[in-house]
Amino acid sequence: MSHKPLGAYDLIDRVGARTTRPAPITVYRALEFLREQGLVHRIESRNAFIACVYRHESGHPVVFMICERCGAVGESASAAVADTIRDASSAVGFTPKTPVIEVTGLCAHCKT
Repeated sequence: MSHKPLGAYDLIDRVGARTTRPAPITVYRALEFLREQGLVHRIESRNAFIACVYRHESGHPVVFMICERCGAVGESASAAVADTIRDASSAVGFTPKTPVIEVTGLCAHCKT
């Protein structure tokens, strides 16, 4: 299993190496279904997807820590972040749909 986000075409290449290469629309539909089920997340800055490692409520904020060196992605759920986003949104009458926060830096492995 990889902790690196994969784009749709990366997935097509991986599946195509084992069986008939799927059409892009098929992969995008499958990814959208998996997103709706809360099983994958989209890393917006990378235009890629990663399996969800937490079972959290739909619409709850997700914080991704993205390593600039190796590309690994860590996922975290934080009540404090959720509270801050809810309070900030409420103050301006805004209803967030899917709050995602991406933080880049170095993972513990690359830092050493």
